Amino acid sequence: MKYSEFFHTIQGEGKLVGVPSVFFRTSYCNLRCGWCDSAYTSWNPENKDITLTEAVEAITKYDCKHVVITGGEPFIQVKELTQLCQELDRRGHHITIETNATIFAPVAAHLISMSPKLRNSNPPSDNRYFGRHERGRIHPDVIQQFLDRYECQVKFVVDQPADLAEIQALQAEIPIPAETIVLMPQGITPEELAPKQEWLVDICKEHGYRYSPRVHVDIWGDKRGV
Repeated sequence: MKYSEFFHTIQGEGKLVGVPSVFFRTSYCNLRCGWCDSAYTSWNPENKDITLTEAVEAITKYDCKHVVITGGEPFIQVKELTQLCQELDRRGHHITIETNATIFAPVAAHLISMSPKLRNSNPPSDNRYFGRHERGRIHPDVIQQFLDRYECQVKFVVDQPADLAEIQALQAEIPIPAETIVLMPQGITPEELAPKQEWLVDICKEHGYRYSPRVHVDIWGDKRGV
């Protein structure tokens, strides 16, 4: 399996924010977000290999119940992901998979944390990945399959108030329950996040969405392995 890193920290986003968790970050992604905060898995993916046995040993050495499999995009490596989740589930771990919701596959997971990419994620229009990213960033059928089969959160990275219209259009199309939607400000430093928090909280209050901070950014800033 291609991977980037392991680390033991707290979950910094979403409905399990603050929960001690082991993160296993896979490498490679099928999208190219302009503001990607882990470009070492997408734009310039690290190419390290690990076996299933090695991955399980590395995760379980922390003696931590919650495991978060993230990326990159974990569902690109669906065979390996399926095997890893089966083994972790057998050992009694709570498994969250963070995905861009463009690929569906049945796996042993307890929370699917979807992050469909809004137009604010597009790379510059003159970038060679722009067309592929724009065409592939939203898959309503995949979102619906996850919603039908798993406990889910649908987490949107919001850059400006105008992004709300796109979220509401997608919510109407699928539909996505309001209580499942999580809004999170875009930014990789506390200075970027702070100006967006107040108006984003107001949007959540008005529409019944959940607000998510980015606790790891507040504590450590733009730093890997936390």
